Amino acid sequence: MLHAERLRILVEVAHAGSIATAARRMGFTPSALSQQLARLEREVGCTLLERRPTGASLTEAGRLLVTHGEVVAGELRAAERAVATLRRQPVADLGIGTFATAGQVLLPPAMRAFREAHPDTRLRLIDLEPPGGYGLVVSGELDLLITHRYPGVTLPPARGLARRPLLADRLRLVLPADHRLAAAPRLEFEDFADDDWVSGDQAAPSRICFESLADETGVHPRVAYETRDYAAILALVRAGLGVSFVPQSLLGAAARDGIVVRDLTGRRPVREILTVHRERPSEQVMTMVELLRR
Repeated sequence: MLHAERLRILVEVAHAGSIATAARRMGFTPSALSQQLARLEREVGCTLLERRPTGASLTEAGRLLVTHGEVVAGELRAAERAVATLRRQPVADLGIGTFATAGQVLLPPAMRAFREAHPDTRLRLIDLEPPGGYGLVVSGELDLLITHRYPGVTLPPARGLARRPLLADRLRLVLPADHRLAAAPRLEFEDFADDDWVSGDQAAPSRICFESLADETGVHPRVAYETRDYAAILALVRAGLGVSFVPQSLLGAAARDGIVVRDLTGRRPVREILTVHRERPSEQVMTMVELLRR
């Protein structure tokens, strides 16, 4: 029978990316963790990790075992919390994973209200670029994940998790204030075929959305500047260096200075913001979700 604690160690190493980092997080020495992982490999009869000077990567067997190990670790953490609730002990902390925009716009007021309602619960915040973070929720290392889906992007599976829409964040077309089409009554994607565009790199969800729209219309403008930082995107557009799509949630009054915000005629792409948590969430998780909705 597999040893649950060794499974948890394998999961932690997979999430941390190296034995040294996992050991530091768990309060062990790298040597102690390596010994436990070697025992686990003997138990299953195959290699689980490929060890390198720069870190450790999972073998195919390792990835399979981590998938099951995340579930086991999550159930153990859920059991610990259930017993704590029965003994009327407050939950010690609440781990939240989020992407940059939600961390800037949605979370601060919700976290402040949560702290007032649950002063004994410590909040932890981790930056995660979607679609990352699902495994951390399964294993119980995170209690709540705030993530997103751009048009054309496939969501990862959410086995054993509840994934629910939180906000429809419309993607707006942003142009330099002096752009030739800034005041045009109608705007088609084809009108910007010769413009330079600002977008994320090839793997970024925003770029996948852009390429999906390009394929749909048969027009493929040049992406002249690649960045995932929306503050940088707005600065480049404001400087007259290109056009782009930016989520509505980031377009406050200050952000709009020097740019024009428009929509394409008949096309209103939306970035869907989602919450992800275990199917049987704690009272604290549901409180935070409700505060985010407000």
